[in-house]
Amino acid sequence: MEWEWIDSLLELRTKWVSFIGEKWRDDKGVELEYWRVERPDSVIVLPIQENCLLLPKPVFRPGVKSMTLDFPGGRTDQNGGPEKAALEILDRELGIGSSAVLDLKHLNEAGWLINSSFSNQKLHAYVAEIDAGFSVPLSLLGHRVNQDMKSLNGLLEQLECLQCRSVLLEWIRQQYNGEKS
Repeated sequence: MEWEWIDSLLELRTKWVSFIGEKWRDDKGVELEYWRVERPDSVIVLPIQENCLLLPKPVFRPGVKSMTLDFPGGRTDQNGGPEKAALEILDRELGIGSSAVLDLKHLNEAGWLINSSFSNQKLHAYVAEIDAGFSVPLSLLGHRVNQDMKSLNGLLEQLECLQCRSVLLEWIRQQYNGEKS
């Protein structure tokens, strides 16, 4: 027997997040309340310029009540997909316009599910090769990290965001396995 939807308990929808409560009958016939969140997909970009990863300055995150070091990131919107969002994020967070992006590659074409039992959200990751002649505004640039393992391990120790850590680890894995980017 498949799961069966019974009733809607609550729907609260905004532009960026929806909270949904439902009643379901599971495959054993047990009625369950199931609460979930729907959000636009996340996008994280690893900008690389002259063999260095570029990170914006740390910003305050209300959810953790502190400043965090993160890769440029954000959400998709209804007006475009993850690639468009990646270019907008680079411009917003590091002042890198699309003309300075020489190449933009997916690390994960389908996106990774984030907390799939509670949310429909996916994480899309990109690697952006930035023109060596482009000067990132110093007012936006937080860190330039060399691509050697000692520097990358140091960056992993500083990153608290699990999404940022997973994107960096996947990029490292692909680099050492001779895959993409």
